[in-house]
Amino acid sequence: MSQEQDKEQTRPESPAAALINIKNLRKVFKRDETETVVLENFSLEIGKGELITLVGPSGCGKTTILRLIAGLTEPTSGEVTINGKPCTVPGADRGMVFQDFALFPWRSVRKNVEFGLEIAGVPKEERREKAEKYIKLAGLEKFIDARVHELSGGMKQRVGIARALVGHPDVILMDEPFGALDAQTRNIMQVQLLKILEKTDQTIIFVTHSVDEAVFLSDRIIVLTKRPASIIEIIDIPWPRPRDRADPEFTALRKKILTELEEENVMNN
Repeated sequence: MSQEQDKEQTRPESPAAALINIKNLRKVFKRDETETVVLENFSLEIGKGELITLVGPSGCGKTTILRLIAGLTEPTSGEVTINGKPCTVPGADRGMVFQDFALFPWRSVRKNVEFGLEIAGVPKEERREKAEKYIKLAGLEKFIDARVHELSGGMKQRVGIARALVGHPDVILMDEPFGALDAQTRNIMQVQLLKILEKTDQTIIFVTHSVDEAVFLSDRIIVLTKRPASIIEIIDIPWPRPRDRADPEFTALRKKILTELEEENVMNN
């Protein structure tokens, strides 16, 4: 790719040790007498410090995978472990960022970021210090006492990212976090996210419908089939960051993945 190879890239391309192990996951949703199989024999290993994106057709099970890792739903069979520990319930080792911001409108930026620490019983001065650190990291120090309604969409999402990071979880789960933003703000937020991640060591699992976003952000892209989800291909991204969206290699990879997804839709309709 055309970027200079000596540009800083703090996110690893291929970590040796797996932090997250997903083994033979199967998820069936039951309603009355109807069963819907969302995942079937789904397995994946994710290394510490990786930024992984999940892309696939709408409704294929991407969000279900996140919810299983988060411990918000139980698998029908199979297991998810982080550092060898089963993920059967939510835990402090995982943070989540949602598409709809999920902020408390009556709280300030500081109080929103502090919320999880407050629930965990972290002393006031300690949680204030930690919140201020991540608010600054997110570039929101001038808005630390602002209310949610005073913020733009991109700023609200930065609050959500700071809130997820402040407890320093091992894993951040991001479910279409920029999906509600306009194209320009979305691109700005992608760059902002990478700047934030340069200063942290969290593992990121990122769900997106945007192939462009996946190629721009990822260490690896997991391309999924239609429901029940299985893996079409795992793509290692060899290029350093920042990446040039106009580079021919970037464009070619984006086109390749889009073609795979289009073929998957046609073959399974």
